[in-house]
Amino acid sequence: MMSTHYLGAELAGTLSDENLFEDASKPKGEVYRELEGRRTLRFLVGQDAYFLKLHFGVGWKEIFKNLSQLRLPVLGAKNEWLAVNRLRELGIDTMTPVAYTNQGGNPAKLHSCIITKALEHTQSLEDLSVKNQISVSLRRKLIDKLANVAKEMHGSGINHRDFYLCHFLIDMDCVTVIEKIMVQNRDKKLTVYLIDLHRAQIRDQTPARWRVKDLGGLLFSAADTGLTRNDILRFVKLYTGRTLRETFEDGDKFWSAVVRRAHKLYLKEHGRTSHLLSYL
Repeated sequence: MMSTHYLGAELAGTLSDENLFEDASKPKGEVYRELEGRRTLRFLVGQDAYFLKLHFGVGWKEIFKNLSQLRLPVLGAKNEWLAVNRLRELGIDTMTPVAYTNQGGNPAKLHSCIITKALEHTQSLEDLSVKNQISVSLRRKLIDKLANVAKEMHGSGINHRDFYLCHFLIDMDCVTVIEKIMVQNRDKKLTVYLIDLHRAQIRDQTPARWRVKDLGGLLFSAADTGLTRNDILRFVKLYTGRTLRETFEDGDKFWSAVVRRAHKLYLKEHGRTSHLLSYL
């Protein structure tokens, strides 16, 4: 049996290094999501909260289904483990892993798990944009933050595959509400965590089609948040590191593909077109 595992000091007295998957399967907590072959739950050790993702094997049927669609199947927690650690190396705010194991030789029956520290007092950017008006200055800083995350991530060969606003969690200590408008706290650094990396892929370079899928997903998820065309152009400028004139002089095939991707996702989700996306 092949086994790869890591156990941090935080849980060394709670889980067994030798039987990590079996011990990780025992903690009782609040189940956040349960799918065939995968379970996510939150549990406490003392006063500290953690998230556990358990993978029980996807089966040959799912593997062949993905391969027939020219997609690499997600076999376990390894993708997330590698992606989280790579993002942390790059200085991108994400989850903090405290345990990981991947065991078994049969790809259809791999048992694996990853445990991360719970990101407390956070809110997804999707929820934030729905529940609150966001000040112009905070919106611009969030655009800058997301553009830099996408640039660093793609520039380092990583694509997320679920790159939506709901997978960015903002530290709520960084913001406050003044007269129903969300603004940044001046004495706090703006911290936004990128999560849910179980489908992430890592290569030497990120192919254009996967960058299009990530950016199209992000644009789709932000289409109803009050974005303007200037906000999107600001993102493009930061992501490319070039002036808008330089970017569009070379042709706009890439960004046209991003908009088409966002259009397609929006139409599928809402059964209609987006005013913002139609305007681009």
